[in-house]
Amino acid sequence: MSEEIRKPAVAGYFYPANKDELIKLIENCFKHPLGPGKLPKEVTPRNSYRIIAAQVPHAGYIYSGPCAAWAYLELYIDGKPDTVIILGPNHTGLGLPVSVWPRGHWETPLGRLEIDKEIVDILLQHEVFAPDFSGHVSEHSIEVQLPFIQYVFGNDVKIVPICIGDPRLETVEEISKGILHAMAEIKKKILILASSDMTHYEPQDVAQMKDSEALDAIISLDIKKLYELVESGLSMCGFAPVSVAAMIASHFRAGGRVLKYYTSGDITGDISAVVGYASIVFEKGTPVKKPKTPLKEEIVPSV
Repeated sequence: MSEEIRKPAVAGYFYPANKDELIKLIENCFKHPLGPGKLPKEVTPRNSYRIIAAQVPHAGYIYSGPCAAWAYLELYIDGKPDTVIILGPNHTGLGLPVSVWPRGHWETPLGRLEIDKEIVDILLQHEVFAPDFSGHVSEHSIEVQLPFIQYVFGNDVKIVPICIGDPRLETVEEISKGILHAMAEIKKKILILASSDMTHYEPQDVAQMKDSEALDAIISLDIKKLYELVESGLSMCGFAPVSVAAMIASHFRAGGRVLKYYTSGDITGDISAVVGYASIVFEKGTPVKKPKTPLKEEIVPSV
């Protein structure tokens, strides 16, 4: 594999490898009974740029795609960013603790997206980040977001893929500081996208109960509580990326809002062991629900 071009690893598995079939499935996700019911081209963008960050699921499109469509429709309405910083968990165990794909392009059946090297260079000034290809080679959590990004915004949006293998709270805090530094230095419209599924392989009622508590912590920007839930058995795979998104949202006083939640059981009918999916946006003007266990003061510097 060329280190300049990251080829699709899960095309034909998580989503179709054929361009026309992929577009059709994405549109079906928007129109699905569990989706938002509208295509982006059927609504008028506000271009208000109030959304700072979003949480989006990353399972196969037939399962989590309708849920993801809720976030992408809202992002389309809010306005096209210049760059999307995509944070995903590391499912493979490969690569460095915080792997940044440093240059080149990522490819999907819908074309190529360019890495924003200007932002990458600023991030790499912070010790927590490292240029690394191996952490991304077969990881799906970031890749599955790209066709939705391309469908909604086109191929001229730049990306910064960051795979988090070290989910400790202190690491998440350093990642947040580095991203805020980049946002302050570069006057671009930057969107933070956190890729995560919710509870894994619990009965439907248990998953819904656990996820309800987790979603309350997330939209309250109560990261300490979210980590407590993970330590007590919440099997949310992308809690570290979502925590980064929430920390950055907290800096901008951007409250969280759940757009859609359901489980794989709502798709398949099998509620014995489900995976939860949620779409959330963090936007300026949305009141921040008072957290039960607030973050310590000034985790991140002022922009």
